[in-house]
Amino acid sequence: MNPAPTTPPAVQFLFDFGSPNAYLSHRVIPGIEARCGRRFEYVPILLGGLFKLTGNRSPVEAYAGIPKKLAYERLELQRFVARHGLQAYRPNPHFPVNTLQIMRGAVAARRLGCFAPYVEAVFAGMWEQGRKLDEPDQIAAVLGAAGLDTDALVAAAQSPEVKAELLANTQSACDRGAFGSPSFLVGDELYFGKDRLRDVEEAITAAG
Repeated sequence: MNPAPTTPPAVQFLFDFGSPNAYLSHRVIPGIEARCGRRFEYVPILLGGLFKLTGNRSPVEAYAGIPKKLAYERLELQRFVARHGLQAYRPNPHFPVNTLQIMRGAVAARRLGCFAPYVEAVFAGMWEQGRKLDEPDQIAAVLGAAGLDTDALVAAAQSPEVKAELLANTQSACDRGAFGSPSFLVGDELYFGKDRLRDVEEAITAAG
């Protein structure tokens, strides 16, 4: 008697638009999906909230007194951009940007059935166009240019249900071991950072 087939583990991408490395991961993920025949589930989290829950800090803060470390971080980012041909990437001149509204917007977009175009528009606005996406007029400009219903998204983002879901996503990320963005989960196995995407791909392939 043949054993019952096993269900492959879920593959999740825990992201916040404020992370340049989350943007770079977003650009590389489609290639992994094509090679592995699996889709990543995008899970919006609030990075500032996750930092508070875990006691973590951004690299800019954590390594403020170690200029060589920050310089190396920039070098690694440049290498990643070159390796994957991501020349559209631009450092955001307004960094860090408060992402609360656009992360709530991501949760709202999923409920309204426009999640993929919303994510694409906001990531591009943040890390290709250099928009200050904690300002309502800038958010509206980016969403409007993408043909999205800005008024519906902004209204839905203020609903108690959307706010609660983003908080729950962030708490769940913490509970599962995450401490930053981008984080990836293949089943219950956690991988942190864009430089772990090769490991993520190997784990997906091994899981079948």
